[in-house]
Order: sequence, then structure tokens, then C-alpha cells
Amino acid sequence: MGKAITPCHTTAKAYAAQEPKGAAVQKHAMTTLVTQTAPIANDTHGGRAKCLQRLVRLDLPVPRTVALPFDVVLEIAQGQIPDLQAVADEFPHDALLCVRPSSQDPDWGGPGAVMNIGMNDDRYADYCERMGEGPASALYTRFVQSYAVNVARLDPDMFDDVEGDGREALLQSLRAYELETEESFPQDRVTQLTAVLSSMARAWEGTSARLLRQAKGAPADAGLGLIVQQMVFGVGTGICGSGVLQLVDSTTGLPQITGRYLSQSQGRDALQDTADALYLTRDPRGPSLEEHAPEAFEMLKQHAALMRVRLRAEMQVEFVISDGELFILDGVRVSRSSRAAVRIAVALADEGIIPREEALMRVQPRTLTELLHRQVDPRVKRDVIGRGIAASPGAATGRIVFNANDAQASAARGEKCILVRRETSPEDIRGMHAAQAVLTERGGITSHAAVIGRGMGLPCVVGASSMRFDLVKGVITAPDGRMFKAGDEITLDGTSGEVLCGAADMLEPLLDATFQKLMSWAEDAADIGIRANADTPADAQTARNFDAQGIGLCRTEHMFFDPSRLTVMREMIFADTSEGRRAVLERLLPMQRDDFIQLFRIMQGQPVCIRLFDPPLHEFLPSTRTGQRDLAEALDLPLSNVTRRIEAMTEYNPMLGLRGVRLGVTVPEIYEMQARAIFEATIEASRDGDPVVPEIMIPLVSAKREVELIKASVDKIATAVKSERGASFTYRLGVMVETPRAALRAGEISPHCSFLSFGTNDLTQMTYGLSRDDAGRFMSTYVQQGVFPEDPFHMLDRDGVGELLQLGAARGREAQPGITLSICGEHGGNPESIAFCRDAGFDYVSCSPFRVPVARLAAAQLAIADKIG
Repeated sequence: MGKAITPCHTTAKAYAAQEPKGAAVQKHAMTTLVTQTAPIANDTHGGRAKCLQRLVRLDLPVPRTVALPFDVVLEIAQGQIPDLQAVADEFPHDALLCVRPSSQDPDWGGPGAVMNIGMNDDRYADYCERMGEGPASALYTRFVQSYAVNVARLDPDMFDDVEGDGREALLQSLRAYELETEESFPQDRVTQLTAVLSSMARAWEGTSARLLRQAKGAPADAGLGLIVQQMVFGVGTGICGSGVLQLVDSTTGLPQITGRYLSQSQGRDALQDTADALYLTRDPRGPSLEEHAPEAFEMLKQHAALMRVRLRAEMQVEFVISDGELFILDGVRVSRSSRAAVRIAVALADEGIIPREEALMRVQPRTLTELLHRQVDPRVKRDVIGRGIAASPGAATGRIVFNANDAQASAARGEKCILVRRETSPEDIRGMHAAQAVLTERGGITSHAAVIGRGMGLPCVVGASSMRFDLVKGVITAPDGRMFKAGDEITLDGTSGEVLCGAADMLEPLLDATFQKLMSWAEDAADIGIRANADTPADAQTARNFDAQGIGLCRTEHMFFDPSRLTVMREMIFADTSEGRRAVLERLLPMQRDDFIQLFRIMQGQPVCIRLFDPPLHEFLPSTRTGQRDLAEALDLPLSNVTRRIEAMTEYNPMLGLRGVRLGVTVPEIYEMQARAIFEATIEASRDGDPVVPEIMIPLVSAKREVELIKASVDKIATAVKSERGASFTYRLGVMVETPRAALRAGEISPHCSFLSFGTNDLTQMTYGLSRDDAGRFMSTYVQQGVFPEDPFHMLDRDGVGELLQLGAARGREAQPGITLSICGEHGGNPESIAFCRDAGFDYVSCSPFRVPVARLAAAQLAIADKIG
């Protein structure tokens, strides 16, 4: 606009400093003029109002603004209208106004802004003379249509027939409004302002808005403030327009001036998909604001840099240029990807703008998972063909295969594949290693595929029951009827739980120096240990790369599914005598010993906790007729003998059957072989480094006598190895507490142990009487209907399972004061679970290797929060 647009045209500084006539608003208890000293706070007026006050304190050219607090807006929603004439009187009588929401947290959203309040026939005639009929008509038309849709709640379709622009479009819009409402468009500014404020207040209290913000983490009674701001036109004569600017890239977090500017526009018009928008800096692709209005652009950069330092955050600046003069309408924190969040926080700390502790607090722990894995580029369009449970984060593209053998064959050819199974079993481990990702029809967050996927850093979507799986025909069918067969290309997004058609553009993992620096700060701040669950040397190396403080759970059974060992394992299972089993296990001993030597060397100087053999033996036997025939041939036995033996070993409920310590008591040869392998590896790995002190963990304990029997056996093996090798070593023996009885009887179990490690996966399963593999079928219904607040396999149940943890910890420590306490279930990587363990006095948590950074950051934030109160 030119200087003659309103009789009260003032300079930018005067817009902010203009004294109210009689200070009517400042004296009004229910509304507040935004000045440097006004009593405005986030929890009374909202973040936008507080930010505007900070901009005023920085002497930035902010238009005159009045803030309405939460309680007043709530009263307006209930029909109690304050003296809005006093609010209107704070602005020049012919000034137009804008109303914007101001929630406590910008992420909670709010109703859309309404601009040009006060526009009427008289203002229109005045503006036609001052800025021309075209711009004036555009302002009035925009307000009429916005008021009709957002305030009067009319159908936007009523304006579909409005054609052209200028005065004719305005007249058509006014006529459409009058026909629909059977009344003339309101001409009084206070009447318009009252309707706008009432509409926005009621919208915030509506059911859909309430549910939407609760989904974003807002409390049910979250308040909304509203701000009324004098309009500065981005339309008119001279250089006029509006836009947004920020000093960093939202995706990468790297320094880069980004944003857009649109001549003859208002609000955030520049962000719409329009070819008329200008670049901000000089750009070979088109004209820029830097060339169009160099003085305003330079001033804008200075304002943005000042906001960054004084508001201690990367800000997106919303601005208007009116007749060449710059105004700052608003500032909001830059939206950012996970990688940008880390870079921004670290950069602000490195420059001394914020302390390191605050930088750590500004990064959400769960967002780190996006840095550790490949992700589908958020800017690409998704063709979703199915959804399931997001069981292991990351994304991958590959061709569909339906069994482990095909996955291995695909990997051998150098082709990327996605393993699709109804549900995975230990037999699928080799296929999972060969695949880029895993998709299953069944299972939940702690199913086999989910747990192994997270441990390997393999993207995984489970429980995709919206798709039909026909493994016999080798076809999966999407809900919309599209069919995908072996060899078809799909993309799996384990972060969102979506299955996409075809290949998708990816963002690569980002583990750069900035990430490492944040992690080193987290390690310095944390006061609870973080270990990793690692079953293989590759897992251990990943854990070491993430600076895990040792291995808290090594599941030895996964070492036996290698093809070269599986046949030997099956031969041991078919042995009829103790001597026969020992003879076969002698062949497995060197393999197991080599595994442990590698683990100890990779984790040199860090503790390694090895869980003795846990699963039921039938898991190592083939379930298909073809597999049984191959086994019979390998063992040189009649097929009938093999099938009969497999049938004899079948259990009605194998997860509660002959497994864990029960195998160690009834088939002691397995644990004897493993103990010997551990001790021989201890001696070997200690030759060229720090002495290894292995931790041996007994699984599925429920009685003191079980521990006594296994301890006696392990001690005997240790004595024998020391004697045979002429070497000395120490070790620690402990119990994996995963049955309710073990937790309740921890007082009598702990005197025989050096540590108690709570396996919360099985402990949750047994406490609830839920199958962790099958609960996913109905868990969402249970959560939706409020039976459980959250899936207990995903979020630790503090009330039930948590009470068992507290009882076990207290009774264990009472009987054995120096005993080490930890959890090693999948809950160990959850920030909420870490908080529980820290409060309960646990020494460390253990989680999948790729969750170690998340756990470290969460632990650091808990310690910092305690420190600052």
C-alpha cells in the first residue's frame, strides 16, 4: 500500500509503540495490550502472544496487538462476551484487524487466522480511492468469503460460481452471502470481531478439535488464547507483499535462507503453490526479494538473526512489506525433521546460545530412530497398499519373497528383497538376515519378527491383517484389490507401519559428527547404565559403535540356527542318551566358543551377559514334510522315526513348557557345553586385552532350587576349565526374572546370584496371561475401549508388571544388598520405562542395539530434569 491507505499511517516503530487512548485495554482485566511490560505468559495467553511480546521487547516493527487469555476465550466459547468495544478502540477507527490463535504449544494447532476484520462498504470506498479498485475489491472479497466459511460456517461451494475478479467478484460474493443467510453482510467492526472471536473460541472447544490436539499430546483442558492484531497490508501501491523466512533448512538443519515472498499478498499466501512467488535470495531460476527490495531484505535478515539469538531458537519469520516498509507479524519455531532437530540443537549449543543440557532436552529421544535408519523421504507421495504395526523402524525397498531360502537366493544374486511371512519363526533367521525388511500378517510389537528385526536394525511391519496373505499361491492382496506376487517391488516403512507400492525415494541414515557430539553430551549427563541386547558379533559391533556400556542380553540360541550348526543341533535332539548328547555337543562346542571369543573381543573392557539356552527344542525341528524328509536323510533314520519323535516333542503351550532352566535341569548337557564354551572363550579373549568377567544368566527361573542346581553345575565346569587350562578367571552368575513367582521370591533367589535381570517381555506375558505373539490381533480394540491405556508389550505396565519389578527389586536387595538390577526386555529402550527403572534404583537397562542412542538420550534427559527440578 502507499502512505495514503489509512489516515493513521505510521512508521513501523510507531505501530508497536503507539500509546492507547486512555489505556482502555491495559486497564481491562480480561484483555492485555502487548507491550514490553504487559503481564503475558505462555500458560495464560499462549505461545504466540508471548513470542510477540518478546519481539516487541527487541524493538522489532510489530503491529499493535491485543491478547485475550485462555479464561476469557473459554468464556467467549460459552457465550459470555467481554467489552469488545474497548478492544476495537485500541486501534485506529478505520484500521482493519486480524485474529490469530495462541495455544500454549504451537504443535497443538488452533483455528485458522481471519484477516481484514472491519472491512465494509465505507472502508471499501475509501480504499478504492487510495489503492485502486482492484486491490480494494480483492481485500473485501477475501474477507467476505473467509467470514462466510470460517465464521458463519457456510458451505465453501456457495462461491464456486463467483467468476472473474475486481468489483464484479465482490458483488457476486456479497450476493451469495445474502442469499444464503437472508441478511446483509455485517458492516460494524465490533460486530464482525465479536463473531470471529466467538467462532474461533467455539471451534477450539469442539469435539473434533479436542480429539485432534489430544492426539498431539495436549491435555483435555488445554486453553486457547487469541490475539487481535492491526492489519498491515501487503497489497497496494509501491512495493507490497508478504512472505516467510528462516535461516535453516527444515529437512537438513544446515544454515540456508529459505522461504518465499509473494507481491500483493497477505498472510501466508506465499506458501501456496503459486508460480508468482519470488525466491528470497538471488537465484538463477527466477526473481528474488533480495533484488526486488534489497533494503527490506537486508533488514529482514538482521531481524531473523536477532530473533535466533535472543529467542534462543531457529525461527520462521512471517513478514509484510508495505510500500517498501518492513513489518514482522509473527515468529514461530522452525518446523524440523529429526536430523534438523539434532543439528539445530547442537549448533545453538556450540555457539553458546543455549547450554548443552538444554540442547539435549530439545531433541525428542524417539526422533533419533529416524537418524539411525533409512527413511522414506517425507516429500514424496505415498501409494499405500496396506498397514500394520510399526514393529522395527526404518524403510527399505525390495522384491517380494515368501520364504527364507528365496531370500538367501535373492541376496546371493545381489537383489534386494522383502521377506513376507504369515509369521516368522527361528527358522527364518537366515532369511531375515538376507532380506532388506520383513512383513508379516500376524504378530505384535514383541513378536519374533519384531524383536529380531529391532535387534538387527531391520525394518519390520507385523500384524498387517488389512492385507490378505496367500502363501500357497505366493500372493498378497491389498484392501483395494491390487495383487502382488513374488518378484513384485514394494517398499516397507517400519517407522509408520505402511506398505507402499513400488520403490520410494529414501533419506539415508545420518550418524555424523553432530549426532556423535549430542550422544557424548548425553553420556556425560546420564546416571543410569545403557547396555545392548546383542546375539551375534555383528550386533555387538553395532552396540559398540553406539557406545553401549556392555551387552545386557546375549541370546545364545540364535547362534544355533546357522545351517552348519542346525543339523548338528537336530542330531543332538535325536540322541537317546546323555553320552550321545554330549558327543554331539562336543562338535558344537568350538563353534559356540568362537562366537563368545568374538563377542568378548568386540566388547573388550565392557561386561557381556550371556543367557543360557532358552527356547523349547522343537523350534529347531522342521515343521514341513519336506524338511522332515531332509532331516531323516541327514540323520540316516526312517522318516516315520523322525515324524514320530517330532510329534512326541510337541507341546500344547511350548512357551510355558520344557524351555529355559527346565531344559538345563532335565537335559543338563546343553548348559554344561555352553558354560565350558564361555569359560574357554574367557581365557582366550583375556590373553590380549583386559580380563573378561563374563556374566552367565539363567532363564525362566521360578524356584530357588533351580538356581542351586544350575549354579552347582556351572561352578563345577569353571573349576574343571581352570584346572585343565592352568588359568584363573572370575565370572558372575545371575537370574533372568521373567516369571511372576521369581519376582515374588526374589528374596530367597538373590543370595545365590550376582544380578537379577528382569525380562519384561515374558514377565508381561505371564502377568497378563497374554500371548505376545497373538495379542496384536485385538490389542488396538482394547486400547481404544480403554481396557488398557497402552499395549503393555509396547509400554511397560507400571501398575501390574511394575509392581512385580518393584517387589522383586526390593526383596532382592534386602536379601543381597549389593546385587545388580536391570531390565533386558524390549521395554528397556522406552523413555517411560527408563524413568521407571531409574526411580526404582535399577543399575542399567538393556535394549536392542539400534535403540541404544534413544535410551541414552532419554536417560540424560531424566537426569537433567531431576537436576533442574
